Amino acid sequence: MGLARINRVKEALGLHFDCPVITVAGTNGKGSTCAYLESILLASGYRVGCHTSPHLLKFNERAHINGIDVNDDLLLKHFAAVENARVSLEDAPTLTYFEFTTLAIMHLFSQSQLDAVVLEVGMGGRLDAVNIVDADCAIVTSIDIDHADFLGGTREAIAREKAGIFRPGRIAVCGDPVPPQTLIDYAEELGCDLWLQGRDYNFQGDKQQWGWAGRQKRFSGLGYPALRGANQILNASAVIAALMALHQRLPVSAQDIRNGFALVELPGRFQVLPGQPVVVLDVAHNPHAAATLGQGLERMGYHPYTYAIFGAMADKDIDGVIKPLLDIVDFWFCTDLPTKRAASAQDLAARLELLGVQPKNGADGGIECFPDPAAAYQKALSQAGEGDRIVIFGSFYTVAGVMAYRNNQAH
Repeated sequence: MGLARINRVKEALGLHFDCPVITVAGTNGKGSTCAYLESILLASGYRVGCHTSPHLLKFNERAHINGIDVNDDLLLKHFAAVENARVSLEDAPTLTYFEFTTLAIMHLFSQSQLDAVVLEVGMGGRLDAVNIVDADCAIVTSIDIDHADFLGGTREAIAREKAGIFRPGRIAVCGDPVPPQTLIDYAEELGCDLWLQGRDYNFQGDKQQWGWAGRQKRFSGLGYPALRGANQILNASAVIAALMALHQRLPVSAQDIRNGFALVELPGRFQVLPGQPVVVLDVAHNPHAAATLGQGLERMGYHPYTYAIFGAMADKDIDGVIKPLLDIVDFWFCTDLPTKRAASAQDLAARLELLGVQPKNGADGGIECFPDPAAAYQKALSQAGEGDRIVIFGSFYTVAGVMAYRNNQAH
């Protein structure tokens, strides 16, 4: 772990940006925050590059220019540039998959005459490959326990890792309503222009619309974002704060903000598919995200039965992910996933039993195991009534498996 290797290759590439860079870290909400920034800046007429991870179905999802996935030929050109720079160095360093691809995408963006670049941190912040670039504006979304082996076992330790993307004298935004003191102290130590929710900006809303107020600026009558989920207003509110802090370099209008929120798209984040039974896709894979998913499901109204298709990585807090959904889910369809990091379906079933779920409970619930998400989804479809719902969650691999199956059926 460290940035020395990737920084050597960055220097060999001569990588730098001539436009504002916004870097986004956080336990949950990073993808949504990047999507909002991209959507609003595009609505304002800017040329925008956006790098997110991981991808669901194809690698190209990680690199957007003007809202469109970059094609293979362009990506390969920049992969070659990174490799040429790497092997040109004495004692050429090795790079991880994420380091190599992040460098290639950054190199592509740096040469694409962009007005703004949005970069999503992979994990943590301080030692993440994305952090080789000095962000003009750094956003930390939520702070909760995840990747504890790498980032620390407390919110204070994790917040300090995520605040590693802050830069002296530059803009820092924290969207977490209860930011750990370690983040605030570090921002103050660096002399950042720190925007905190509840201190520098706030929001309020009713069922129809919401409003935002910050330093010398307020917006009323905002429509709710097209992304659904219990925490989306927290994410959207932090995005407005970041854009207001950047307003001299990237001015956006109230109408651009409205249009951006209305038109935003992001697969797999409390994504409710049309039709019967209702299908919900959500990449919730830690306790905080699972609790948010549970709140979203509770608000959906009555469904006789809820089927969950669940697959997760073995290093996750699996009990913590399951617990918020125990009273909501009737049928648990556990699935193997196509990676060695994953917990087996049998392991997940065993965790559920220890938490009190009956292994087989006839028509009213139970647990079943499947070799892949597609098989679990087919069984859920065959069993679910029109008024029921199917929730696919736990890992990007779980959601991707069902999305790929649906796409194949559609063709």
